[in-house]
Amino acid sequence: MKAVVIIPARYASTRLPFKVILPEVKSVTGRYIIEHVYQNVKQARRIHKVIVATDSQLIYDIVKGFGGEAEMTSALHTSGTDRIAEVAGRLDADIIVNVQGDEPEMHASVVDQVIDTLVGDDVAVMATVANAITDAAELRNPNVVKVVLDNRGYALYFSRSQIPYVRDSSDLVNEPGITFLRHLGIYAYQRDFLLQYSKLPASSLEHAEKLEQLRALANGYKIKVAITQYTSRGIDTRDDLMTFLERYRHD
Repeated sequence: MKAVVIIPARYASTRLPFKVILPEVKSVTGRYIIEHVYQNVKQARRIHKVIVATDSQLIYDIVKGFGGEAEMTSALHTSGTDRIAEVAGRLDADIIVNVQGDEPEMHASVVDQVIDTLVGDDVAVMATVANAITDAAELRNPNVVKVVLDNRGYALYFSRSQIPYVRDSSDLVNEPGITFLRHLGIYAYQRDFLLQYSKLPASSLEHAEKLEQLRALANGYKIKVAITQYTSRGIDTRDDLMTFLERYRHD
């Protein structure tokens, strides 16, 4: 079994432009965001290699400059999934792991966990990871993606809204019998499914939530969700960036 991590990284991010190579992050931490992601996931035991997939010559050059592997992709892709599928089509691999380029705190053990979750399941064509939400503010934050599962650990739905909605409770995160789950920005795909998946039409749910994984659910595919103790917060906004830098200074 050969697993390859592909990190999609685009230059023109909508909410926080150029975020994966912001100089202010390197000035504080010694590395760009994309290098934090790359070096963290490279420590995973189950992977063959790590590749950054980008449409930016600048990002490509920066990755090569710190000794990473990168491949240029089309600038016409509308999603990270489409970007990694282009690179995956050129690879000899069984499993492709998609780690978001704005997740500088992604832990290597989570990469191994998502691979093991997919390999150990006979039904799912992709797998991902979630952890428990303990802060009510995160439930209300649309930048924190939530997921609900069935009794076998397969995803029922992902949303930026609070799910499930507890009608008769005001103490959201302490509701008995309910664990609210934060979705982390990582996926493992069977390579052949990924190449097919990128060609499926985007659903209205995907367009509404701006969540690519809903394309799989809308087309009837199973996503297995592993539960982890680790937390990885994506950097979507300047507030997220400032919070990350503050955590870094105090660690």
